Amino acid sequence: MMSNGNIFDSFNINSSGMTAERFRMDVISENIANANTTRKANGDVYTRKVVTFTEKGTATPFSKILNDRLDHYSGRGVKVSSVRNDTWTDYNIVYDPSHPDADEFGYVTYPNVNTVTEMTNLIDASRSYEANATAFSASKNIATQGLSIANQ
Repeated sequence: MMSNGNIFDSFNINSSGMTAERFRMDVISENIANANTTRKANGDVYTRKVVTFTEKGTATPFSKILNDRLDHYSGRGVKVSSVRNDTWTDYNIVYDPSHPDADEFGYVTYPNVNTVTEMTNLIDASRSYEANATAFSASKNIATQGLSIANQ
């Protein structure tokens, strides 16, 4: 039971999760698509992008929410807080003197994208999206049943 909230709180929370995970999947897809891009239009090597989420609303420690208001949601979902370039992973350097982007020593700099890591992240984002969709559906069923009981 949600005090001080309304029936649509769970819908908002789940839909914000689905929106955020969909955006994350789009960024991961961009990373995979550019895994072999040695040069962007500006001449730089493509750099892997990473999505960060944060709670919507004011930040409140989980323990406080749990102890103070077990029956009420705080924050009402998640949002994308940033999309940053991955500056902590090294670029892939490959010896290929015949490549048009090879340096004077014959090495080509490829993006810092590991397709195995990206595919793992894509599966994780997909499963998180599915979990939010399932929770949304369950909330919808509960609301529908509640309305049908009220109309009897």
